Amino acid sequence: MENRKIIDVRSRVEFMGGHVEGSINIPLQEIPDHIEEIKAMGETILCCASGNRSGQAVNYLKAQGISCENGGGWMELNFKLQNV
Repeated sequence: MENRKIIDVRSRVEFMGGHVEGSINIPLQEIPDHIEEIKAMGETILCCASGNRSGQAVNYLKAQGISCENGGGWMELNFKLQNV
């Protein structure tokens, strides 16, 4: 997990309220506008508040041929990363 980029698909306001350290914010509705940027990142982990929006983003990105996985809710993902 350590070399993969983390994309948080929550709104900017939600992201500013707390996020996984080192993650970048691309709100779900903006994902299609950032396809080339996301492709260039290599394998990515997506997160949101609960895993629902990140799941939608993962399905969309995989349909575009991009390797990624749903990290679920950002708090749980952050806990996993802190305790590896």
